[in-house]
Amino acid sequence: MSPIPDIEKSTIRTLYWRIMPFLILCYIVAFLDRVNVGFAALHMNADLGFTATVYGFGAGIFSIGYFLFEVPSNLILNKVGARIWIARIMVTWGLISAGFAFIQGQNSFYAMRFLLGVAEAGFFPGIILYLTKWFPARVLGSAVAVFLLGLPIAVLIGAPVSTAILATTHELGGLRNWQWMFILEGGLAVVVGVIAFFVLTSDPSTARFLSPEQRRWLVDKLASERRAKEGLRVYSVREGLFNGKVLILSLAIFCNITALFGVTLWMPQIIKAFGGLSNTEAGLLTGVPYLCAGVAMVLNARHSDRTGERRFHVLIAACIGAVGLLMAALAGSPVVAMVGICIGAAGILSSNILFWPLPSLFLTGAAAAAGIAMVNSVGNLGGFVGPYLTGWAKDYFGTYSAGMCVLAAMVTLYGLIICRFLTVMARRATASDPAVQEIIGGVQPQQA
Repeated sequence: MSPIPDIEKSTIRTLYWRIMPFLILCYIVAFLDRVNVGFAALHMNADLGFTATVYGFGAGIFSIGYFLFEVPSNLILNKVGARIWIARIMVTWGLISAGFAFIQGQNSFYAMRFLLGVAEAGFFPGIILYLTKWFPARVLGSAVAVFLLGLPIAVLIGAPVSTAILATTHELGGLRNWQWMFILEGGLAVVVGVIAFFVLTSDPSTARFLSPEQRRWLVDKLASERRAKEGLRVYSVREGLFNGKVLILSLAIFCNITALFGVTLWMPQIIKAFGGLSNTEAGLLTGVPYLCAGVAMVLNARHSDRTGERRFHVLIAACIGAVGLLMAALAGSPVVAMVGICIGAAGILSSNILFWPLPSLFLTGAAAAAGIAMVNSVGNLGGFVGPYLTGWAKDYFGTYSAGMCVLAAMVTLYGLIICRFLTVMARRATASDPAVQEIIGGVQPQQA
């Protein structure tokens, strides 16, 4: 392997330190407002008389609004730039999240969760698209992995913060503790959204934080990679939406997100069901699986980059996640069940980090905006199926075990689909496609 030029090292280092911390903060706030309903449910469900099925349906309907508005949102972001559109998304969802404090019953709960999905639509795929405009193919996977660390960090921070709010704001000012949690955490999103308008830079060519040499190198590098992909084929927006590869990736991430949110939005209640725990203790323990997941994500990403192998880093991690969920479902003791939850979360999330660079292997420009949004929007339907399935199974069988067995099967299927996808892509690629080989890795390409 040829040595990496100094200008590349210095540019990538600058990008990491200037871009990634704020994007991680945005993702922390986004995920906190998406899953804080799981902490609120420890009190809200009893106050409003929600059954497990009602809560699961409401938690999941977020993904329907997200699905419907994902592609239009990402196309607008591609047109107007991240600085304006990411700020708009965050301010809007922050206001709606704070509005959860005033829901009165299941219909208003359903409506607000749907509107929250509409407001947040485009955030995650928008950030992925944003990263493709800044990071060359060789480091794009690692950049995405670093960004996704915001997810376990969000839960690690959110668990003690949310439980502290729930513990200290009971009946304060005539509002229940879960109402205060929504107001305070929604307000945080509004503040960070306003800051995003002034912090984000939409395009490398106008990045003042890069030196002229760094800016020139990055613009030229990204342009050459774009020309190489477009030299193979240029996709229209319609093709970016309905290309066979896009649909396969959509199915795969649907399976992963079904498992992820089927566990995440029920995590505090699943842990409390182990027995002998207060609401506060269950909320705090929710952070433990995500601490394990954060460590696993970093280790898996680093080992994959070091070895250049991608397929089995996805497949093995997914299978480990499935084993963890099955362990939790079938465990006879709370300790073993908790270990299983930790293994399950670690496997699901560490299998996810190598997924998001894949659409950029063959899509550019507006087609990339549409394709990435399509993949994420279809995938996030799993955010409806997973929570609803878990809630329905709990009401029908009386335990979480059956639902978790289905979630284990879903994450295994995800791993198998991606392993096969990477194998086929690499065998079809030629040796003259270094960007593709850099991301795929591990399979000898066919010669042209």
